[in-house]
Formats: sequence, C-alpha cells, structure tokens
Amino acid sequence: MKKVIIGTFVTESNENIPLKNDITSYDIAFGDDLVKKMAVNHIFEKEGIEVIPSIYASAGASGVVKKRTFDYIETCLLDTVKEHLHELDGIYLMLHGASYVDGGIGSGDHHIIKKVREIVGPYLPITVACDPHGNMTKEYTENITCIRSYRHSPHVDAMETKERMAQTLCNLIKDRQNVHSIYRKLPLILGGEQSVSQDEPVRSINVFMDEMEKDPRVRSASWHVGYLRHDCPEAGCSIVVVPQTEADTQFCEEKADELAKYVWDKRHEFHYTGYTAEPEQAMKDVLAFEGKPCVITDSGDNTTSGAKGWNTQILRQALEAKSDKRFLFAAINDPRTTEQLFNSELNETVHITLGVNYNELSAPVELDVTVLYKGDVVNSIGIGRDDVYTVVGKCVTVHINGTNIDLVVSNSHNSYRGDLQFKHAGINDWKEYDVVVVKQGYIFPELKAGAAFYVMSLTDGATPQNTKKIPFKLVMRPMYPLDEI
Repeated sequence: MKKVIIGTFVTESNENIPLKNDITSYDIAFGDDLVKKMAVNHIFEKEGIEVIPSIYASAGASGVVKKRTFDYIETCLLDTVKEHLHELDGIYLMLHGASYVDGGIGSGDHHIIKKVREIVGPYLPITVACDPHGNMTKEYTENITCIRSYRHSPHVDAMETKERMAQTLCNLIKDRQNVHSIYRKLPLILGGEQSVSQDEPVRSINVFMDEMEKDPRVRSASWHVGYLRHDCPEAGCSIVVVPQTEADTQFCEEKADELAKYVWDKRHEFHYTGYTAEPEQAMKDVLAFEGKPCVITDSGDNTTSGAKGWNTQILRQALEAKSDKRFLFAAINDPRTTEQLFNSELNETVHITLGVNYNELSAPVELDVTVLYKGDVVNSIGIGRDDVYTVVGKCVTVHINGTNIDLVVSNSHNSYRGDLQFKHAGINDWKEYDVVVVKQGYIFPELKAGAAFYVMSLTDGATPQNTKKIPFKLVMRPMYPLDEI
C-alpha cells in the first residue's frame, strides 16, 4: 500500500501585536485527531493510500512565533518524515505561508520545506495547500512539487483547495512526473482588503487562472497575494504555475510570465472592497441610515489578520453618540473582565472596567452592565459545516445599562463572522440589531448577505489598511504602491 505523511502548520504572524506565540497559542493534534481536523483522508482512502499523521498545529492569525515553540512543531514533523522515509510515497501539507519565527529563522513555512527536502531528496512528491495571504520565494516554491493557494477571499474555497492538493499528490504518486512549482515575483504589495475575490480585478484574475488550468499541460496556476503584517524580504505578490509533465515545463514558464503580466497590468485597479470611511464618518453613516442591520468592521483591529480585538475606540464612539439605535459589539477581547463576568450570575448587575489599556486605542471604559449570557468562543475548522467547530475561549454577553448597547466580552481574539459564533454567544439573530460592530477588515459573506448597509471603518491599530503608511524596511524596492512604478 502507498503511504503519505500529512500535517498542518498554520500561523499568520502579525508583528504589530505585543504577544508572541508559544505552544499554548496553538491548537495541537496528533493521530486520529489530526486526520479528522485536516478532513482530507477520504481523498487518500479512495485512492487506496494510507495516511501517516505528523502534527496539526494551528494558531490562526496571531503573533510572531517563539523559536522554541516552532522547534517543537517542526521537530514533530521532521521526526515523522525520518521514521517513515523507507516506506514514504509522498507528503501533503497545509502551510499558511505567513508565519514568522524568532531567532533568525524567518518564515517557518519556508524552513519546514527546506528541512523536509534535505531529508527526502529532490524527487519525492510534495504538495502544499496554502492561504493566498502568504509570502513566497523561488527556493520555497521550487522545493515543492505542487503548491496552490485558495482562489477566494474570504476563503470560501479553502476546503476545495485542500482536497484538490490531496488529489494532486495521489496523481503525482501514480505518474511520478519530475516537475516542480514555477515561481514569479511581482513588485506589488497588497492587503487582503484590497484583494477580495468578488471584486475586480481579482474576479478577472481568477477567471484567467481557471482558463489557464483548462489546458492539459497546466497542472495548477495560482496567484499569491502575499502578507504585509510583518516586514520581510519575501513580502509581495507571487505567481506559481505547475506543469503537468516535465515536457510541459517551458510552456508553463511562458504561462507564468503571462499570468504575472496580467496581474501587474491591473495594479492600478486594486481597491478597498465595499464602502470605507474614516471612523467619525463611518459612525455618522450608520446613525443616519434608516434600515437595519448596519455592520461596521473595525479594520484596524482586525482579528482575522492577527490583531488582538481589544480596542474600545468604536465602543467609545457609540457611547458618546447616545443613539436610540440598538448596537451589538461582537466581541471585545479582555480576559480579565471576561473572568469577572463569568463568575457573576445571570441577570446580575456588575461594574466592569473594559479595556486592556495597552495603548490609547484600547483605553479602559467604566461600565455598569447586566449579564445576559455565558457562552463559548468558537471557530469553524473550515470544512463548511457548523456542527464541526473548535471551542477557543469563553465569552459573556452583557447589556450596558442606561444605553441601547449589547456587548460580547471574550478572552479570545476571534472574529464574529456569522451565525455560528453569534449563537454560541446567546444571540439568536444578530440581524435584529440596528448596528453590529465586528473585528474584521473586509466583511465576511454571512454578514454581507444579511446587512442592509455596511462600512469598513478605517480605524488605527495592529492592522492598518493604508499600505503606504506602513514603514517597510526589508521588502524589495521599488514596490508598488510604496513607490510609483
């Protein structure tokens, strides 16, 4: 029986937040738990291939990784490769692409692939599914037989891409073609809020790649937007095209050039998705809007890009407005206050000091609140089912006395993206509120579908949206739009 190693390392490292990832930051799984979380075993079973689990390690969008933590995760993976090398037919990995590790390591994803290749040699098939918001290099991509990123942001095709790369590994084991991923770097740096797949030009770029993949000589084509929340030489957009056979390599080199030119020629078309406004104007807009619900995304405190979700800026705006509109904030991260509220009784009135006071944006607010609900913070594991999720923290929903504001306080920096998260906070229908404030950049599909009006508030914080204002020192120059090219 053919055998493959599978594993996951997911970290989106935002260096602008003050906390670094240690082992407790990760959802860690081994054995059958790993196989269940990765949810691709059915692909291998269908092909009669046995999976060998290595390590599942996911910290999502968070901070820089401590070296000793990364060393443990990488060692678990490499030890599995060494142990099974004599019987191994391939390796399938889910690597986000945007990790950053202390101690001179840099990209953890790149380090893992380099070390794996040193063990298995140049020809063993390796496939990688990845997030488009990851940074690439020539060495990294060429060490991977086939790497492909999700097409869509928000990542509605994440599971489809993971299954595709699992099937690609099965195909490579059958045909054993001597191919590798072909790489092109672009002097273009973008944030996720400027590359939403329902908008142009990303929609057209995806169509262009879909058409390219219809050619039997092209195994895969993908555009990697890149990641800009830590300063590093590999930051920026990349193109990857993978040939079907070694004889198709020159053709795919040409297709990679075509795709790179297509994306580059559209550089002036990238824009923020939807409507955006400075914080003062965003609040005025939702207060003036006659329908409901309105959704405000707090883009500078976007937890899906690693921010801590602890800023109280928009809450203070709402308190000052004294509006008759019903507000819901989901959620503000404050572990100390969450613990205080969890130890209180339902319907009890409690005085809290909300805000971790890390800086002016997270300044504390004195509030008298009534405890409405105690619940869990949950995350879907990305396979499109609400009944399969991970509990990642605790939350308490409260009403701020003397106002029309309800508030979810949590001990975890997670974004409320749809019904699943709200229901676990005791909110059966978020659409009953006039205004809902969430810690996101671009609005997620469920919220967008249910909103009568939405606005991305261009707040300050760990995830600023204006690329030109980010003080990059290490990236390739010239780089658009940091420089006019």
